[in-house]
Amino acid sequence: MAFSLSDRLNPPAGPDHSSNGHKAHRTAGVELLQPNSKLVIQPVSDVATGRVNWKDLKARVQRRLVEETDTFGDVDNTNISQVRRTLQGLFDEVLAQENVQLARPDRVSLFEAVAAEILSFGPLEPLLRDESITEIMVNGPDSVWVERKGNLEETNVQFENDAHVRRIIDRIIAPLGRRCDEASPMVDARLPDGSRVNAIIPPLSLIGPVITIRKFSTDPLTYNDLLQFGTITPPLLDFIKACVKGRLNVVVSGGTGSGKTTLLNVLSSFIPDDERIVTIEDAAELQLRQRHVVRLEKRPANSEGKGAVGIRDLVVNSLRMRPDRIIVGEVRGGEALDMLQAMNTGHDGSLTTAHSNSPRDTLARLETMVLMAGMDLPLRAIREQIASAVDLIVHQERLQDGSRKVVKVTEVQGMEGDTIVLQDIFEYRQMGVVGRQVIGEVVSKGIRPKCLDKLAVQNIHLSPSTFQHA
Repeated sequence: MAFSLSDRLNPPAGPDHSSNGHKAHRTAGVELLQPNSKLVIQPVSDVATGRVNWKDLKARVQRRLVEETDTFGDVDNTNISQVRRTLQGLFDEVLAQENVQLARPDRVSLFEAVAAEILSFGPLEPLLRDESITEIMVNGPDSVWVERKGNLEETNVQFENDAHVRRIIDRIIAPLGRRCDEASPMVDARLPDGSRVNAIIPPLSLIGPVITIRKFSTDPLTYNDLLQFGTITPPLLDFIKACVKGRLNVVVSGGTGSGKTTLLNVLSSFIPDDERIVTIEDAAELQLRQRHVVRLEKRPANSEGKGAVGIRDLVVNSLRMRPDRIIVGEVRGGEALDMLQAMNTGHDGSLTTAHSNSPRDTLARLETMVLMAGMDLPLRAIREQIASAVDLIVHQERLQDGSRKVVKVTEVQGMEGDTIVLQDIFEYRQMGVVGRQVIGEVVSKGIRPKCLDKLAVQNIHLSPSTFQHA
């Protein structure tokens, strides 16, 4: 998508100390000389003491670069490397015109900071490049936190003010045609690499603009990665892989940040390559590798409150698209009814996720979400739909040490009276805690699942040792 460099940023003008006609003096460790002299910035280790002047220099250079690049007009995102080279040349010219001398590390640091403001996501850029970071949380301009290995850490990254954070939000959502303003102060979006973004601004947020970015690795995690992390075990992997290939309907449940979408991505990788897959999401983030994938994404209302297309509309439409598999990123409302109906009308092998605390709570949430569809259905009829549609619930949790584990794999076995019968097939057994690390293992409950008969019809067989009780 084309963009105008001049539209990328409109930084506030700061005081210009380079030629104000005053005598030489020192301010916070940076020496300011008389006109026609050169402004000498101390090395990076000393620049911290002159933070105000360093920010002022950055703002001046940044403003000059934006003015110079007005002559470029629109530049395609695919030519970022070429644009950076052009910016580098202009950057050198601006520093020469400003009579500024910088040590090489400072010069590189200043250019990267300015280029990030103009071409990408400003102060967030180093965090987005750090592969060890899985989540970025901007709590107003002065507080930025990240998650590493499941643990939260505060960073020293700061924005200039609320307007600076708002500019970054606008830059993220502009290519998607979405908006975030006082009339619509919440927005879901995604970065070019598929990372999920949520933003909320005043008056709903009382601490200034808030950005939450759930990062996804450049290379999606595979089942081998989950085995290495201890999220799943080989017998559990064999079972859920057979269930996906055997076209069982699977719901991945868990709390926020428990890894539901990552696990859903791994489960989706087991779908044969010759099947037509339709994915439906709030913000497209699934990274399927199959060749025949149709990706659908909901659309929010426009500034006039019109044109919204919700998940439920997309689920209904997907039924007319000849899908072999329907994957809904997350059910959270009335679309649950349409999803259940799709599962019950020949679209076996569908996958979805839902927020819940346990497999039993997952069923209760599905009941509630079906009622949100506005249909006046008896509770027993809803439960019969759920019991008939859902075959397996895979429940995942983030433990106290930050690790993600599949803690229960539960089979839905049907109805007894007015109650849906559940049977745990695998369960995470916690042994204790050593330091901060949780010690435990996923074990089989020693019960043969009823779904094995359905799998056997499709010539999918599992070794009895898979379900051997530990």
